[in-house]
Amino acid sequence: MVAGNGTLTANETGTGRIKAGPSGRKPRRRLSRRNIIVYGTLIVVALYYLLPLYVMIVTSLKGMPEIRVGNIFAPPLEITFEPWVKAWAEACTGLNCDGLSRGFWNSVRITVPSVIISIAVASVNGYALANWRFKGAELFFTILVVGAFIPYQVMIYPIVIVLREMGVYGTLTGLVIVHTIFGMPILTLLFRNYFAGLPEELFKAARVDGAGFWTIYFKIMLPMSLPIFVVAMILQVTGIWNDFLFGVVFTRPEYYPMTVQLNNIVNSVQGVKEYNVNMAATILTGAVPLVVYFVSGRLFVRGIAAGAVKG
Repeated sequence: MVAGNGTLTANETGTGRIKAGPSGRKPRRRLSRRNIIVYGTLIVVALYYLLPLYVMIVTSLKGMPEIRVGNIFAPPLEITFEPWVKAWAEACTGLNCDGLSRGFWNSVRITVPSVIISIAVASVNGYALANWRFKGAELFFTILVVGAFIPYQVMIYPIVIVLREMGVYGTLTGLVIVHTIFGMPILTLLFRNYFAGLPEELFKAARVDGAGFWTIYFKIMLPMSLPIFVVAMILQVTGIWNDFLFGVVFTRPEYYPMTVQLNNIVNSVQGVKEYNVNMAATILTGAVPLVVYFVSGRLFVRGIAAGAVKG
């Protein structure tokens, strides 16, 4: 029985039919040892990566006199954007003194077609390997997987010969072809695993309704594949934009991408070493992949989890 004040009597608590007091799991303490270790580790790792970025930003906003006499961790006493202007439009790389602007547009002309072509072809490849079992599909997939782990340096000389015979060596077109081909294996693997993880009943129902290869691809697979397309885009944009090796090997100076221009500015031996200009140039070069990642980071995590462990 329950007394008038809502408490249990001694006889009823002794029967075991009703338990007095709170039930459920014991709440965790916010300052438990586990939380301290986890959050402490995360804070240390975050500071490890953010500290260099902080130094680059504050140094790029200082004048050279302040850099020579001040602490690299101290904020600027007088903010100036002159190093940014010089890094973009006036810094010299050899005989050219047009900064990073020319390299930026070269990188855009390289990245955009390379990303679009490689993702389009790899998505079709992954879709075919996951849903349309043609003869030799497993062998083709094995070759692609092996190709994803071949070091780029091993294939530089043969690619130079091939591009020269095609008449596109030293041009932006040749570099687009190289990035498209080298991005194909890993992207095909991601798309194949993602499509293999989608409900097979959708594909079978579409086949029963008479849908063909391209109808299923465009009307069923693509609308369900936004996360893996974002993953592929981030991987390709980051890899192509940050590439230095292919840019310096397969192009001429007038077609150098932004990373090669940055290297030439930072390693220039002419005049005084301008650390503020170098820091500004570094931030400008890395701005595009950083913006792309931060804008679509959540979809990236979803897509990489779905496309990397299934199939």
